This record gives sequence, structure tokens and C-alpha cells, in this order.
Amino acid sequence: MGMRFTVLASGSTGNATVVQTDEATVLVDAGMSVKKIEELMRERGIAGHHMDAILVTHEHSDHIKGLGAFARKFDLPIYANEATWGALERHVGKIAPEKRVIMQTGETVNFGNMKTTSYAISHDAAEPVGYVFDDDDVKLSLATDLGYVSDKVRKMIEDSDVLVLESNHDVDMLRMGHYPWNTKRRILSDIGHLSNEAAGEALCYLMTDRTKRVYLAHLSLDHNLMDLAKLTVNNVLEGNGHFYRSDEKPLRETYHDRPTPWDEVRRK
Repeated sequence: MGMRFTVLASGSTGNATVVQTDEATVLVDAGMSVKKIEELMRERGIAGHHMDAILVTHEHSDHIKGLGAFARKFDLPIYANEATWGALERHVGKIAPEKRVIMQTGETVNFGNMKTTSYAISHDAAEPVGYVFDDDDVKLSLATDLGYVSDKVRKMIEDSDVLVLESNHDVDMLRMGHYPWNTKRRILSDIGHLSNEAAGEALCYLMTDRTKRVYLAHLSLDHNLMDLAKLTVNNVLEGNGHFYRSDEKPLRETYHDRPTPWDEVRRK
């Protein structure tokens, strides 16, 4: 099989991604009800009992809403760093000690032949992380909920075969939107979310000859549109000399209410 993944849902209404090899299957975040997660999994022919573990990026509700209930229902271990555990424990109910796994930021954990490494990101949470998945042949990186792409983040996720990158908002739509100014300022800050323009600028150096696809993720329902995100990102890329044939179509969509198709991550 190699490695494959599906973004079950992405956005402020809930986030969850499944990554799978022939030896292991992990769920990254569980930001919806158990019923909704199971419904989305069924659309991709999988179920909770196929999971080997749940990895947590950070403690915001759109990433952990169904975490405790899903883990208890399927008797799954939960992996998170110590600070994130401290912030989420009161929200997830009782978790058996043996299912409460500390995975420190920067640590690599092997799930079968899937090497999983967490890395620090900038967001308004206790100790938020992204994840890189590697099976010695291909590299998949998940990078959402980050205010900016630091040099350390760049080193972790550049040269990925497939990258899931946040493209949260259009700056003008956000500034003219109904959110209170304090909320807008947080989103626009270095501990907020990447704008479409910022995502495009980051991709100018994150995408290499190895990179085949980039999924634009965590789009705001109020302050973005997928067509606008793709147009803006592509315009930034082209403005910096990155052109792609029409048949390559490296920019892919994620959805807040349905899963992406399974994507086989391959080197060739």
C-alpha cells in the first residue's frame, strides 16, 4: 500500500485526518462528535476499530471535541505532549493511565513502518504541534493552525511529497467581517492563522521538485472561499516564478463537511 491519507474534515467546525500504511492507521485530531467522525470514516471505508492511535495537535475544541469519547469507545491510546495534556484533560473525561501517552514535541514515534514526528508551531495554544509522517520512502506533512512558518517549521515540512497546509482566510474578508477586532487581531497575528497570501508565500520555498500536491486546509467559513484561496495562492506562486502545467494541478481542496478522496503518497 505504501502510505495514504484522507482529510476527514478541516476547518473551524472540526478537524480530523487519517493516515495509513500497510502496518498502521492513525487518526490526527478528533474535533467532531463520535457520530460525525464515524460517518465520515464510513465514506472512506474505514472505522474506529481500524485505528491504532490518536495524535493531538492542540487542545482547541475543533480538534478535540470527540477525542475522549472516541478513544474510550475504541480503546485507543492518545498521544500528545505534556503541556497539551495539561490543557485538554478537563475536556476529554476519564482516560485510562495506560492510554495517556506523552509524546514530547520533536519526538519520533513509530507506528509499524510509519515514522511520526511532531514539531512546534506558533498558535495560541499550550504547546501546539504539526506532524510529519515518513515511511523511509515518502513524506507527508500536516501544517495547520499556525500564525507563520518559522525557519524551524520550514526545515521540517519542506521537500514533502504531499503537504497539507493552512490557508485560513482572505485578509480583506476578515477585516471587513463581523468578528470583534480582538478576534481579528488574534487571527492575523503570529499566533493566529495563515492567510491565503501567507500560504502562497510559504509555498514558494516549501514546494520542491519532490512535491506533488498541496492541500489547502482549515479554511474559514466566514472569511474565505476555496476558489479564492486557490486563486490567491496560485497568483503568489506565479508572481514568484513558480508555474505549473494545467494537467499538474498541485493545489487540492479540503472540506469542512466531507472527506477528501484517499490520496496515495508516492515518490514516483
